[in-house]
Amino acid sequence: MDIGKVPNSVLNEIVINKIKANRKEILVGPKIGEDCGAVDFGKDVCVLTSDPITGAANEIGYLAVHVSCNDIASSGAEPLGLLVTILAPAGTKKEDIETVMHELTEAANSLNVDIIGGHTEITAAVNRMVIISTAVGKVQKDKLVTTSGAQEGDDIIVTKSAGIEGTAIIAHDNENELVDKLGKDFVERAKAFIKNVSVVKEGLIAGAFGVNSMHDVTEGGILGAVWEISEASDKGAVIYKELVPVEDETLKICEIYGIDYLRLISSGCMMITCKNGQELVERLNSNGIKATIIGKVTGDGKKKLVCGDEITDIGESAADELYKTQIGKS
Repeated sequence: MDIGKVPNSVLNEIVINKIKANRKEILVGPKIGEDCGAVDFGKDVCVLTSDPITGAANEIGYLAVHVSCNDIASSGAEPLGLLVTILAPAGTKKEDIETVMHELTEAANSLNVDIIGGHTEITAAVNRMVIISTAVGKVQKDKLVTTSGAQEGDDIIVTKSAGIEGTAIIAHDNENELVDKLGKDFVERAKAFIKNVSVVKEGLIAGAFGVNSMHDVTEGGILGAVWEISEASDKGAVIYKELVPVEDETLKICEIYGIDYLRLISSGCMMITCKNGQELVERLNSNGIKATIIGKVTGDGKKKLVCGDEITDIGESAADELYKTQIGKS
């Protein structure tokens, strides 16, 4: 199989379909598109998620915290703590792990989240540092939001812009090459996108507003998130490309590498579906978060991208576009 997440169809066949539900306390179990699991603790629900950082070589501690906490926020829950596993290759220096720990603790402190445990190991099983973070959050049972809750007629909203995380990763990992092509100031602006990868604030605002579904836009980008929400909810969607917000830095970097910004990893962008979408957009804007309605949830199960007069089907995501920039790199 190709590098990247296992295709959803394969994941269903060989992973999810093997899992048996044994406990009535489990409110949300594994399903394509669902960001988190949820456990019934009476009035409150414990929300959990786990993610590795494998597609980046820089700022991986910072990303590890925000990517997992973003998933918690997509359930309308407040992230509380993190378990972090660090797998470092042979030859890793003490200072390398110290740098990652600085990034982890700085990001966790910024979200008022505790690192409550984990594991650190040097191993020949990896050729660069890998971090796996497991986040724990809490939400009242009647406020829990899932990916699978989208309803026909919902507005589809995204926060910030497409390709945020991918732009930052490419700018960091290909800095010298991009400085030659685009200049130092441009690359520094693109690298700074890393500071916009959290969606905790918008997740909590949207959860309090009352929405039908949320999904953190990660691997597969905007179109991947649309496909996953639609599949999880057994609904369709229509998206208008000209409405999808994208920054100039993302467009130019994608042009250089011949990649599609609509399928580029986009942590920092939350996809939300709800009725009265304009009201939520205005609430998010008033809290300093750019938000845009980009389409509608439909009831026909078809997933469509409209670009001018052209309408194309949105299919299941292949490997994220990010990996096209890493071919031949260790």
